[in-house]
Amino acid sequence: MASPAASEVYVIDASDRHHAVEALWREIGLPSLDGKAVAIKANFNSDDPFPATTHPDMLEAILARVRDAGARSIALGERSGMGETALVLKNRGAADVAARVGAEVTVLDSVPPAGWEAIPPDGLHWERGFLVARLFREADAVVQTCCLKTHRFGGHVSLSLKNTVGAVAARNPGNGYNYMAELHSSPHQRRMVAEINRFFPCDVAIMDATEGFSTGGPERGNRIAPNVILASTDRVALDAAGIALLRHYGSTPEVMRGRIFAMDTIARAVELGIGVTSAGDLRLVALDSESKNLVLDMRRILDEAA
Repeated sequence: MASPAASEVYVIDASDRHHAVEALWREIGLPSLDGKAVAIKANFNSDDPFPATTHPDMLEAILARVRDAGARSIALGERSGMGETALVLKNRGAADVAARVGAEVTVLDSVPPAGWEAIPPDGLHWERGFLVARLFREADAVVQTCCLKTHRFGGHVSLSLKNTVGAVAARNPGNGYNYMAELHSSPHQRRMVAEINRFFPCDVAIMDATEGFSTGGPERGNRIAPNVILASTDRVALDAAGIALLRHYGSTPEVMRGRIFAMDTIARAVELGIGVTSAGDLRLVALDSESKNLVLDMRRILDEAA
């Protein structure tokens, strides 16, 4: 699909999520998880069904793959921005899936002060820095799964980089400072999103684009059905591919215009060394014939917007 490059994004037909996750995992060739403590960050921002939130089948496929890879422990950590986290996890089926697979659920809203690591504001657009859950900072490995969505509240897109907002404290449990109010009122919101990822480790990110929102979002919008799942060890590459996929279907003016790598979140993530630096260093790999034509068009979009 392209010349050898710095980062690869694998794309596969999504008709069978369990098969797709297994094939993607094998292709990426991740280090062994045997005996490791693994933290999972999914997407449960609101009490709305997929593609607003992670599909139960996707969550189960990932948790089962991590378990079968020999993980010593598995913890699903989440903070919902548009609902009560524990209730969202229950209603969206995540709590039941975790129980079946043997994963622990951590509701980040209930984590005590000792469970947060303070990130200082030095060199960031965050006025006071922010708090990130130690669950992810201290895990031996982190696996993330996100959805394919636009974001009408200033984020423009809600993909893997934006998904890490749910690992940040809404308020400081010590002094009550509201980090989310600062984030959502700042003209630097999209750059601030990228900055979270500098302090959020991630071994692999999996984007469930079986369906998505091409406008609106994050909890509702115009539905599209690409019927693919994407995965990469590089969140910048994955999000750039996700934006190309949204452009394939037609999206909001903010998503459609300009160079993909000039978009605020992508550009800031590149500055911080979080991932690939250009579309030319991104290799799209179709793992089956069903996704090949879509991948060819995504490649064309990436090259045109380089």
